[in-house]
Parts: sequence; C-alpha cells; structure tokens
Amino acid sequence: MIEINNLTKVYHTSAQDITALENVTLSVNKGEIFGIIGLSGAGKSTLIRCINMLEKPTQGSIIVDGQDISLFNRHELRIARQKIGMIFQHFNLLSSRTVFDNILFPLEIARVPSSEARRKVNELLELVGLTDKATGYPSQLSGGQKQRVGIARALANDPKVLLSDEATSALDPETTRSILSLLKDINRNLNLTIVLITHDMNVIKQVCDRVAVIAESRIVEINDVLSIFSNPQTPTSQSFLNAIMNKDIPEGILQRRNTDTADTISKLIRVSFIGASAGEPLISSMVQKYEVKANILYGNIDHVKDTPFGNLTMELIGQPVLVNEAMDFLFENGLEIEVLQNV
Repeated sequence: MIEINNLTKVYHTSAQDITALENVTLSVNKGEIFGIIGLSGAGKSTLIRCINMLEKPTQGSIIVDGQDISLFNRHELRIARQKIGMIFQHFNLLSSRTVFDNILFPLEIARVPSSEARRKVNELLELVGLTDKATGYPSQLSGGQKQRVGIARALANDPKVLLSDEATSALDPETTRSILSLLKDINRNLNLTIVLITHDMNVIKQVCDRVAVIAESRIVEINDVLSIFSNPQTPTSQSFLNAIMNKDIPEGILQRRNTDTADTISKLIRVSFIGASAGEPLISSMVQKYEVKANILYGNIDHVKDTPFGNLTMELIGQPVLVNEAMDFLFENGLEIEVLQNV
C-alpha cells in the first residue's frame, strides 16, 4: 500500500542545513497497522508528514496505492490527499462548528452532495460512538471524544490510508486504550491501512502488526512487533522496551559472592514466552525433569496486540550438565533464552 524509497528530507536555514530524514526506505502492507516509534527529534513526525506530502522530500519517492505522489502537482496532490486521512495529537477541530459539522467539513470541501454527506456523517458518528454528541461543540467534549471526532473526520472521504500523528499522547491511559481499541476495530472492519507514530512502546504493543524504529533521522530496525519485544536488535529498540518492562537484575543478586562448586553452578537467565507457550507449565516441567533449582526473581505476562507475551528472570542452580540441558529444554519448547550472568 505504501512504498518509501531512499527518502531524505533536509531543512535549509540561514545558519545550517538540518537533516530530518536520511535515506529512509520502508514498506507498509495493505490492511496492517504499522507503527513508527522514535524519540522527540528523531524524524518520525517529518516522516509521516512526507507520506501525505505536507512536507516535500528533498529526494526519494513515496508511492501510495501504486501512485508516486512525490511527482504530483498541487492539484493532483489535493485529490490524492482525500484518500489519505490524518488524525492529530491536538485534534485540530473547528471550535465554531458542531461535532456534526466538523465531520461534515471535508465532505463539503470534496463537494459531496448534501444528502449523501449528511448520511455519511451519521454513519461515522455511530462508528465512533458519538451519535448523542452531534449537536455539541468541541469545548463541550472530553479529550477522548475530541479525538473520536478527529478520527471520524479523517474517515469522511473513505480513505485508503489513515495516518496517526501522536494521536494518543495528549490523552490519559484509559482514554488512550479506548482510542487504540477504536483504531483496531476500524482497521479490522474497514480493512484500512493505518500508519501511526508514537514515542510510547505501550501504543505499539497494543495495536501494531509491525514497527519501524527511527533514531537520528534513520530507520534502525523494522520487524513484526513480537520479534521486537522478544529479541530487539538495536540499543534504541531495547531502550524503548526497558521503559515499559522491568528487566533490571536485583542488585543483591549481582553483588553476592559466587557460590559455584565443583558439582554445582548457577546461571542467571531471562526467558521470553510468546503465544501459546506463555500458558504452558514449562518451568515446572523443567525443574522436575532435570533436578535443577529455579529461583524466580521477576516475571510478568502481558499481551502484544492479541498474543500473550511474558518475561521471567530466574536463577538456575544445579549440576553443570543438568543446568545446560534444562536451558536446552526451554529453548526446544519455543522459548527465547538470554544468559544474563554466570553467578
């Protein structure tokens, strides 16, 4: 649905040239929710604004639904943008218009016949759960309700792509979950391709199929979300995961004296559970089968989109051959094993 090839964006100022994006290449499949995560200043907002040509690239191509929109003139872009919806962090609603008329606005610009446009607005109000707010004004709405209006407005012209520019960063956690749930429903029911940018790995975890990690104007990693969570390949990806998953090893464990003997060793490991394996009693089976001790230090089970995902940090104590066989057992049963330290 979206192909970005060798995209570079340079801002020219009187003092210096600032490279916001450098040689970015990525693709977004039709019907997926694709996340772009990065710190402030990494280039993610510039990237999403290049996708609908609100920012003109310095070089490179942007192909949306088979059309290279980077070659379009102003008139062609105006038409193309009707099929690229966008929702914003701060809603960008018209304060003098009712909820109904805010959603109607893009249909008026597109010169959709009045009866058809009003029918469409009513459908969208029902879709986002705001039928009872149709005659209200933005000032009378909560942040979550304002964002629902923004989503409905972005869907007015039946776009093929929906862009989300930090759409939940101004919302509280509970409202964020409700907005992300709505986006998941829209993606599933309308088969709509969604590209969202965020600095919050929790957002990626809840809704995305794949994610691109951007750092210092470059894409440093692209993968499906489960792979990023279970086996991040870059320090940037790891830092985002550390922000939402406690993986610190207790200081007391790190500082204690080595208790290995000729017959017994101790290994500190982290085990990642994905999918069906998260519900299997594999640790219990391992302890019984290999006669090793498992000292569990930290663990949690969460969901990455709709898939169970868990982490367990523990110390394995036992005869060297049995400890190694126990680790092999876990690996052979589909778990990711990371040796943190030979204690």
